[in-house]
Amino acid sequence: MARSSGDSDLTQRYSRQVLYANIGRAGQARLREARVLLVGCGALGTVLANTLVRAGVGTLTLVDRDFVELNNLQRQVLFDEADAAQGAPKAIAAAERLARINSDVTVLPHIADAHSGNIESLAEGAHLILDGTDNFETRYLINDVAVKHNLPWVYGACVGAEGMVMPIVPGRTSCLRCVFPDPPPPGSGPTCDTAGVLGPIVQIVASLQATAALKVLTGQVDALEGKLIQIDAWAGRFHEFDMQGAFEEGQCPCCRSCRFDFLSGDQTSRSVSLCGRDAIQIRPASDSKIDLAAVAARIGAAAKSAPRVNRYLLRFDVDEYQITLFADGRAIIKGATEIEEGRSVYAKYIGA
Repeated sequence: MARSSGDSDLTQRYSRQVLYANIGRAGQARLREARVLLVGCGALGTVLANTLVRAGVGTLTLVDRDFVELNNLQRQVLFDEADAAQGAPKAIAAAERLARINSDVTVLPHIADAHSGNIESLAEGAHLILDGTDNFETRYLINDVAVKHNLPWVYGACVGAEGMVMPIVPGRTSCLRCVFPDPPPPGSGPTCDTAGVLGPIVQIVASLQATAALKVLTGQVDALEGKLIQIDAWAGRFHEFDMQGAFEEGQCPCCRSCRFDFLSGDQTSRSVSLCGRDAIQIRPASDSKIDLAAVAARIGAAAKSAPRVNRYLLRFDVDEYQITLFADGRAIIKGATEIEEGRSVYAKYIGA
């Protein structure tokens, strides 16, 4: 999406933001040159993208592996009923909406799963990474690439009415593994499946993430504090925890020992259960371009109804499953609850 606004239009568009002393004209100019990688375009991601595009961030790269469903609309602010009815890829639907909000911003959508094989290329040239994900594995992957390449990033998470935010500046503040050395074991805490998600907590967490992003992108990293903020939106409570001690102890396997276990692929899985869904994502051993129309023709009469295909994805229903196959070979198998079940369905209908 090309920039089109003249200087006078930009002055008018961002006038209220420029009036704010901590941004000003110099800060606004820096925002226009900034490049941000946003991983995940769901609840947190759509609020973050909406905020940063309206603020005038120059280039926003969106990475999301999923498509829009009706239950997303309660909290994912860039989508509508038409997107859900079409099952539009979130990255594409978000980019189209953002283009109508601010044509001065370049939005680069990627329908992809961020993983150890592609995240470094996605992050190339970025000044900041934002966490819009829904799982710890991807967050630890973001942490690895951020520490390795000395990129600030902002962690954010929410479930139920509670959330957490922590800006991370490698070499200056605690990283994610300083605070949480290992991901929590499965089943050890509430998830969106068991506790749901309240819309306002998404807005609060993403707004705090966006504020931290504006500090970084306008050159005010010193305004960040090495604190973890915990919010209970229902009770109206905020708590701050100083995490600098965890960094100063110097025991972190990532930012102190330069061990990037998730970036190396040692701690990552190619198949995952998706949060809030009876669905399994299967990612084949190597990314490759799939001829979606050819697969649709091959599925043929095995599907309950005619497969639906476009340039982004193929969707069809077989047995008790709805399968969405993307052009990179990745598939989301709705109705599967176990990874082995998902792999079996993938092998049966798409290939080993």
